[in-house]
Amino acid sequence: MCGIAGWVGYGHDVTRHEDSARAMTATMVCRGPDAGGVWTGRHVALGHRRLAVIDIEGGKQPMAAGFGVAPEAVVTYSGEVYNYRELRAELSARGHRFRTNSDTEVVLQAYLEWGDAFVERLNGMFAFALWDTRTEELVLVRDRMGVKPLLYYPTDDGVLFGSEPKAILAHPLAEPVVDAEGLREVFGLTMTPENAVFRGMYEVRPGSMVRLSRRGLRKTRYWQLESRPHTDDLDTTIGTVREILDDTVRRQLVSDVPLCSLLSGGLDSSAVTALAARALAEEGRGERIRTFSVDFTGHAERFEANAVWEAPDAPFVKEAVAHIGTDHEDIVLDNAQLLTPEVRGAVLRALDLPTVTGDMEYSLYLLFQAVRARSTVALSGESADELFGGYSHFHDPEAVSSATFPWHLPYRRAGGQDALRTTGLWDRLDLGAYIDQRYKESIADVPALPGESPQEARMREISHLHLTRFVNFLLDRKDRISMAVGLEVRVPFCDHRLVEYVFNTPWAMKTFDGREKSLLRAATQDVLPRSIVERKKSPYPSTQDVQYELSLRDRITALASGDSPVLELVDPKGLRRLLDRPVGSYSIGGPYSGRAVMERLIDLDAWIRDLGVRFVPEAG
Repeated sequence: MCGIAGWVGYGHDVTRHEDSARAMTATMVCRGPDAGGVWTGRHVALGHRRLAVIDIEGGKQPMAAGFGVAPEAVVTYSGEVYNYRELRAELSARGHRFRTNSDTEVVLQAYLEWGDAFVERLNGMFAFALWDTRTEELVLVRDRMGVKPLLYYPTDDGVLFGSEPKAILAHPLAEPVVDAEGLREVFGLTMTPENAVFRGMYEVRPGSMVRLSRRGLRKTRYWQLESRPHTDDLDTTIGTVREILDDTVRRQLVSDVPLCSLLSGGLDSSAVTALAARALAEEGRGERIRTFSVDFTGHAERFEANAVWEAPDAPFVKEAVAHIGTDHEDIVLDNAQLLTPEVRGAVLRALDLPTVTGDMEYSLYLLFQAVRARSTVALSGESADELFGGYSHFHDPEAVSSATFPWHLPYRRAGGQDALRTTGLWDRLDLGAYIDQRYKESIADVPALPGESPQEARMREISHLHLTRFVNFLLDRKDRISMAVGLEVRVPFCDHRLVEYVFNTPWAMKTFDGREKSLLRAATQDVLPRSIVERKKSPYPSTQDVQYELSLRDRITALASGDSPVLELVDPKGLRRLLDRPVGSYSIGGPYSGRAVMERLIDLDAWIRDLGVRFVPEAG
């Protein structure tokens, strides 16, 4: 796992501006603390920061390859290709010779062998930039589900690119400007593909390739979800889900550095951990998998069940550890840690954007920081809810029937939308119309399956929205925060084979026993304790300590009374109206609550002040 950055300028001699490329690359040190390098040609600079995971000595980048004296292609690459050993064997049989044992070199040689079609052969999470010296063209590629980020910024004579906005914004040609359209993305929770919030900056869409030549940019999608009839019966479907999961978890154990698993005591992370432990045992490695969980000081004593959280995680974590037999450590946090300027500043710099889920982002940072002190790679259960239908709004008739993004119903119920209206931001940014427009666009992108019942067709839409929109936010959050401390997080549930298969499994089969995630529970019940198999979905934990909310209220008061740049968007009276609701009412609802909106406004102030972001009222 690494950080990449670069610049193509057909009207420049880039070799004379290598300092700009090095400045861009330097912003990625957090993603790649082990090594770095810059490769330059007349019109291109490729920068790389490395987190060494596979082939520690041989996998240095940028990496060049070719059959002649001069390189035919050079790559700066981030991620892991899990089937690189099979591809290496196939390429070797075709006459390719390898100097390293890295998956990076396999990617390069695969491009030289198969051209653009090479990416269809890759199984993994990846984002890379490849310069073809023969044609002087740049190829930007992102994995199918968008696990690894990649952004670009077109210029008059080329493009800037990087793993994160900060890499692009370190170049003098890029400006940290956010217009009304960008702020609508920040507050609208629409997760629009390709929208990178900063004006003029774009994400490479998951499953896409962007090719730059002297003629300009050309975007192509090499993968997207397609609708196909599902002909397997229930037992075969359950067996296939398990077969794919076994294979992908086993593949993702490949590492030359310490590996662990993130364990919450929920079905998703417990299933990944249990399958990983079994695979390690079958391979005779003679080691227990290390696991880590997060909790808050006093959380069990003050915990109150609500519509979001039914029970604390700790007892289930304990049962999972005992059943699976892991080498476990609890990471226990307190509010004081979540509120420190150092942590909040680090998270803001990691995201390059205001937080969406507030304290969850801060606790994730502290969790990953603690894990990184012991391991370099971590397995995660992320994306199972989007894939198997785990969220409550998948099963809520009102959310399913509403003509909007289904996660907006809990957002409304928990007070998030009301908080935006209270501040006046809802009307100022015309968020209602923006959300409606983005929703219609997303529904138009859903592939229909002829002959489906209305209910099945609607649930296909709901699943597609989550797998192409909501999951983008979760994967981006996990990547940015984990890589801020140099931790690689792998997500087995994003294996494209599993995603394709489950997406096309009928909703009636996904909920065959009347519960959420029926297929996943059935496919993994033999390796889990009964309590976890039967446990209701519980989100990532959030602090319920009222002192945390009181601190946020103090900060909102300070914003309303000072000279905050937020006051260009929000009237001070609107900010103060947030404080009219009773203390404690904002602590329920987690990421969908008014408390998360308060956090976003506090972050918006710091974003503009500390990161030098410029807001312009209208796009233009």
